[in-house]
Amino acid sequence: MQSRPDEAPGTVGADVPTHLADLVRRAAQRAPDAPAIVDVSAALTLTWAEFDAAVDDEAARLRAAGVAPGDRVIVGLDNGAALCVALFGALRADAVAVPVAPRSVPRELGAVVSSCSPRVVVGDPDGRIPESINGGSVATFLAPPDVSSTGGARSGRERSVSGSGPERVADGVGAGVGEARGGEAIALLVYTSGTTGTPRGVRLSHRALLANRAQQAALRPAPVTAVDRVLLSLPLFHVFGLAAGLLQVCWAGATVVLTDRFDPERSAQLIPEHRVSVVAGVPSMYRALLDLPAETLRAAFAGVRLCTSGGAPLPREWLAAFRDATGLDLFEGYGLSECGPVLTSTLVGGVAKPGSVGRPLPGVEIRLVDAQGVPVDARPADADEDVELEDGSDDGDTGLVATRGPHLFSGYWPDGEGGPDAEGWFRTADVGYLDADGDLHLVDRSSDLVIVNGFNVYPREVERVLAELDGVVEAAVVGVPDDRTGEAVKAVVVAAEGAELTVDAVRDHCRARLARFKVPAVVEFVAALPRTPTGKVARRTL
Repeated sequence: MQSRPDEAPGTVGADVPTHLADLVRRAAQRAPDAPAIVDVSAALTLTWAEFDAAVDDEAARLRAAGVAPGDRVIVGLDNGAALCVALFGALRADAVAVPVAPRSVPRELGAVVSSCSPRVVVGDPDGRIPESINGGSVATFLAPPDVSSTGGARSGRERSVSGSGPERVADGVGAGVGEARGGEAIALLVYTSGTTGTPRGVRLSHRALLANRAQQAALRPAPVTAVDRVLLSLPLFHVFGLAAGLLQVCWAGATVVLTDRFDPERSAQLIPEHRVSVVAGVPSMYRALLDLPAETLRAAFAGVRLCTSGGAPLPREWLAAFRDATGLDLFEGYGLSECGPVLTSTLVGGVAKPGSVGRPLPGVEIRLVDAQGVPVDARPADADEDVELEDGSDDGDTGLVATRGPHLFSGYWPDGEGGPDAEGWFRTADVGYLDADGDLHLVDRSSDLVIVNGFNVYPREVERVLAELDGVVEAAVVGVPDDRTGEAVKAVVVAAEGAELTVDAVRDHCRARLARFKVPAVVEFVAALPRTPTGKVARRTL
């Protein structure tokens, strides 16, 4: 039986918040003068007391702009202190925060605006967002909160609470905030295309997000502790950087070191300069770091205790190369927006196992099911045979990953459709299997399947084979229409500089290792794979 989040190590009864904004207040009570946010781009540091005061001010500004509990507030800002204050200000005003990419094209943002009908949009007046919301005719547009003078007129141990004057932080956690709402109220509305290709609003409650923070905190070693400094170059408009990153820092009362974009050379300087102890990233970030001189990389990570990877599959070659270069493992996790977002981590088993995304966090249940939701170990004997892969997936049955627990979302916007079923299970679109140790291995997203003459081809299997070929830096596989077979396999390959790869060499390599229908019919060489802002391969572009 899994432990409940409120029983996780390090949490104590009434001290466990029920409202996300109380995370900031709790940290301000415990360590008001400790640094909360180091905004590298703005050369600005906020203590927890200053951060808490700024959140109060932003909540008051939003209320003055007409924001009422439950109203949606779109936040479209680059990583930085202003983004953190805007998000938590919306939460403290009991609104629903809707993070979006600050450089969203008008069509993308227009779809979000039409869907959620925001009361207020917070963004850069000189950016794309004002244009995307028709000059402010759809919602009130506000410039980013001014955090440059936060705390200047206050004691570091006092905060200003709107409507009640200065109040000592030590008077209590969350006094007057989050008492009426929180819990099952929706805190974040995160838009994701998922398997549909069109944006869908994932309704994440205070309950779900706080439960997932407690589930992460229950890991040993904990991914973030109060003494950690966490480097986040992940975009905070994405749930990985926002929830598993920023919210986890707030849960622990740690320090977040924020950059507005990822740059490998700059990161190698920032890590020792700001005494970073935890680095969170996506695989492509770690791959870019591997291009640095080995001595530079090892020196940069000398004081780092933990590196985590998520958001996309981590090639085993990159894991091995990073370990060789730094002496550190990359601990991989898996999750999705609907799950708050983390489901599994290799930290649970304590081993950075190549190809695995680890075991469920404490309090998280997972099982493998078929397309009808029937557990794969309960299917009749004459059910379709499982997909057999070259990497040893025949150790266990292959199925769709389903999950149950307090971390789950409250369905899709606006009415909660598509949420957990009557028994509390949510079926994802991710195909995987469990090995003999109980570790989850992901095969692919069911939506990425390539179906050739009725046979299923999982892109990741072909990509792993391509990665074994000398001279291949990276590869991605997609399906393309074919008049005879319905779909055909297309491989897009990034070759190493100076490598003499040919289409025939790639196809011959695959023929020796894959069934005939899995061999790429089309091979294209490119300088780099297109990626989404969160580092995933943009398969739709390919």
